[in-house]
Amino acid sequence: MAKLDHSKLDHYRQLIQQLLTQAAQIPSTYGEIERQTLFDTQRDHYQLVNTGWESHRRIYGCLIHVDIRNEKIWIQYDGTETGIANQLVELGVPKQDIVLAFQSPFMRQLTEFAVS
Repeated sequence: MAKLDHSKLDHYRQLIQQLLTQAAQIPSTYGEIERQTLFDTQRDHYQLVNTGWESHRRIYGCLIHVDIRNEKIWIQYDGTETGIANQLVELGVPKQDIVLAFQSPFMRQLTEFAVS
């Protein structure tokens, strides 16, 4: 069994939390929308969620969902223009440690990122 690199995992956790916290501080351009960060650091699940109202319409939904599995960052969903994968790469995370989980395994092999 491979030994886990806890310093690498702690670094990835810190980067993900930092990026989601920064994104949560960007005000919504419409309605009364609050952005909430949800961090499950024991199971390595991280989300940014929009909640609130736009006029008479309820707004609720996940904007970003990231997990850490097998020492890799799995991007389950990314509803941003910039892309959290690009931000992670800019912060020094190797592309082979990032899985675009929202794409099918077939499509993942056509990218520069990890397949799984």
